[in-house]
Amino acid sequence: MLSKLASSSGLSAERNEIVHGADNVISEELLFFANSQDSIDTCMDSSRPSLAIAIESIKKSFVDAKARGVELRYLTEITNDNISYCKDLMTIVNQLRHLDAVRGNFMVSEKEYLAPSTPQDKTRTASQLFYSNFRDIVEQHRYLFDVLWSKAMPAEQKIREIEEGTVVIETKLLKNQDEIFTKIKEMLDTSNELLVCSKYSGIQFGYDRFLEWGKDILDKQRKGEHKGIKIVTSIDNDDAVEVVKTLLDLGIQIREVKNIPPINFVIKDRQEITATIDNLKGDNAIIQSLLVSNEPLYVNHFDCIFQELWTNAIDAKERIKDIESGAGFADIEVIPNSSTARKLYFQIVKAAKEEILILFPTINAFKRQGEIVLDALILSNKEATSGLKLRILMPSHQLIEQKVEQFMQRCPFRVITRFIEQEMPQSQATLLVVDRKHSLVMEIKDDSKTTFDEAIGLSTYSTSKAGVLSYVSIFESLWKQTELYEDIKNTHEQLKLHAKAQMEFINVAAHELRTPIQPILGLSQILLSKTGRIEEYNEFLDTINRNAKRLNRLSDDILDATKIESKSLGLKKERFNLNDIIINAIDDIILGKDLVDSRSVQLLYEPQDIVLEADKGRTTQVISNLLSNAIKFTKEGTITIATKIDEDNNQIIISVKDTGIGIDPEILPQLFSKFITKSFSGTGLGLFISKSIVEAHGGRIWAENNSDGKGTTFTFILPLDLDAAV
Repeated sequence: MLSKLASSSGLSAERNEIVHGADNVISEELLFFANSQDSIDTCMDSSRPSLAIAIESIKKSFVDAKARGVELRYLTEITNDNISYCKDLMTIVNQLRHLDAVRGNFMVSEKEYLAPSTPQDKTRTASQLFYSNFRDIVEQHRYLFDVLWSKAMPAEQKIREIEEGTVVIETKLLKNQDEIFTKIKEMLDTSNELLVCSKYSGIQFGYDRFLEWGKDILDKQRKGEHKGIKIVTSIDNDDAVEVVKTLLDLGIQIREVKNIPPINFVIKDRQEITATIDNLKGDNAIIQSLLVSNEPLYVNHFDCIFQELWTNAIDAKERIKDIESGAGFADIEVIPNSSTARKLYFQIVKAAKEEILILFPTINAFKRQGEIVLDALILSNKEATSGLKLRILMPSHQLIEQKVEQFMQRCPFRVITRFIEQEMPQSQATLLVVDRKHSLVMEIKDDSKTTFDEAIGLSTYSTSKAGVLSYVSIFESLWKQTELYEDIKNTHEQLKLHAKAQMEFINVAAHELRTPIQPILGLSQILLSKTGRIEEYNEFLDTINRNAKRLNRLSDDILDATKIESKSLGLKKERFNLNDIIINAIDDIILGKDLVDSRSVQLLYEPQDIVLEADKGRTTQVISNLLSNAIKFTKEGTITIATKIDEDNNQIIISVKDTGIGIDPEILPQLFSKFITKSFSGTGLGLFISKSIVEAHGGRIWAENNSDGKGTTFTFILPLDLDAAV
């Protein structure tokens, strides 16, 4: 059915018509092809190429027109879904080009224009079409097509990008309103994540024009199909509060910063940015130019800006709570002039009612600014500020203590001063917080100057609750650190005194043990030599002698442990035969009857002459300790002493292997520490001392349970001069 429209021209040859019905639409298109003589320009969205190929009559019309010499240009969006149809179209039209997110369907020849509608089911043909042969309409759409065509890329290039998976890197400036609107819409439609940085006017602009598309995105987010929208903006008036609250209720994440950048930008999927510096205030505001880029350098740059802003911003919900509770809109001011900063410093200190917090990073900062604080406090109303508390943090310095004392005496209010261990040159800024509502941070440009105006550079004043409380947090943290430092300092001094007293006691105790031991040993030896034929006395005296020796070893171990702790264990190196001291150690054990309760234990050793340079007494002490341990924990079996020269590493390896009960896994990791033992006899110092002796020689010692599950092997290594080996 044809519905004829009124013609403003009055000429019967000119007509505007709306055609209804799918069959009528196709008939009108076929007639359009038949009437064209010179050119046909077709602009269709991505759903139409498939119909141009699938509907045989339409396809034939293209072919016939081309055969008559009609120039056919076809513009569409080439996608993964329609790429095969576009390849077919390339064979039946003269030129095919791609344009991102092209919308709206129309065809224009040298005389006629028609625009089929786009049905909701994009696989169906249009059921309605607008036709016109009015010259102005035809010329207007020929011009529009040429504009779109000039911005499109060859189909071959786009197809290659899709098939090879490549992305064209480009940066362009859009100035056409239709193009700008289309780009923003396409960005919203195809995004997986949107990061927005904009002044409130930009947020209002987007709210007024793109809210419905934003709701679609949030619906996708709720379904898990989109990462959502994050916005950084400024909330600087009541209108902004209402709009932001609405967006928050919809599910958009919003944070607020005071000093928003002058450029509004959106980052799509961290792969593309759009940006504008246009002023978007007012009902008639438009985006006159839009920068669009997928250049990674630009995208990363804007992403870094956004992330920095997002990290330092405050939650919009908290900001709105502050505003609605009467906190108002925060004032943040950068003060480049030092004299202005000094006047403000004086004013806010004078106006303090409850609390003043001051952090002086250097001694000179206190000298310069202390008088300003005093003058302001003295001039303030004492009755109104009777409960005022002043807390000062500053570096400790002997020369400043008298000045601090004078300051505290002159100050009319309560002052608490704490000292940081040292100056903070990395800070170089004085921090002042008053009543937890005002902060003033003053940068020090030259700390050597004596006056405020000469020394101070930029200053920042703020009444922002988040900012002020951040500075309070920094101050309180440093304040607590001074408490902790004093506690640690006192504890450290107490531990030093305790350790000193402990060492003195051990030395005295060890020497006191030695005092009665020496006469016992001496006299028992004399008696043994004079009572050789009285067996009963001999046995008693032997017991006395053996236990006296044990006491003597105990006192020696205590003294050695003390020397090790104080790092005063010395070595007296000499050349000796290792074989001699091993045999002597074995003889001492046998003569000392340490094997009397272990007659089923055999001591095995294959002598080998090895000369080394070391402390002979200390080396004997290590071997004796290892043999004594082996005997203590071996009831039957063998104890084997072995020596081996490792010529490759110029060292001697000595091992003591037993078939005893082995080492308890619980104490194995701490075996060579002080007082570690599972025995009811002994102090647990022997292995600790042995390890220290071996390491003092530049060697090492270790222990391991034998692989067959019977007993333990202790091994230690000492450096060896190969030329000394016999």
